[in-house]
Amino acid sequence: MELQTFLIFAMTQAIVIASPGPSAIVVASQGATNGWRTTVFQMFGMMVATAIYFVMSATGLAALILASNLVFQIIKWVGVGYLIYLGLTALLSRSGGLSVAPTGKVKSQKSLFLQGFVVEFANPKVLLFFAAILPQFLDTAAPIAPQMTIMGLTGAAMQFVIYSAYASLGNKLANGGMRAWIVDLINRTAGAALIFAGIKMASVTAER
Repeated sequence: MELQTFLIFAMTQAIVIASPGPSAIVVASQGATNGWRTTVFQMFGMMVATAIYFVMSATGLAALILASNLVFQIIKWVGVGYLIYLGLTALLSRSGGLSVAPTGKVKSQKSLFLQGFVVEFANPKVLLFFAAILPQFLDTAAPIAPQMTIMGLTGAAMQFVIYSAYASLGNKLANGGMRAWIVDLINRTAGAALIFAGIKMASVTAER
């Protein structure tokens, strides 16, 4: 892989990760609830989901999933349902896992990992990115495995850094001495944003 191609890939990947979406919202909310150290396990779940998509893209499985409307719809609607569930939890429950305020209630590491994994893996836009965009950066004349390894490690590092920034931002917002109504507004906004993301996700199709 040429340096220029790698830099373009890195920039594209950074923009995709940094764009406010379901994963960023969930990470920021968890960071606000229990801090960065706890949120790391959630981020690991997202990184594992991304790694799986990298492997699927390299082996052509992602393209097969896109070709199978049934499998694609299952992945999509699992994601839609879960995002709406998380959004409603944030909107209706003061003690919900997405409350943008320190609650003192810490979820288990396994629970956080699974939540991060499901949010990332069930997002059809992530699947579309790895199936339709990622292969364009590969040099088919060179060995594929080293290129995928480099790109995968780069993507994982970017996820960790960018999502850590979101988690730290959420934590600072929740612990910055804000008035209760402001914290509540942020919490409600996060919930509404997740529901909106779920609704938008429902309109995603497998067409490239």
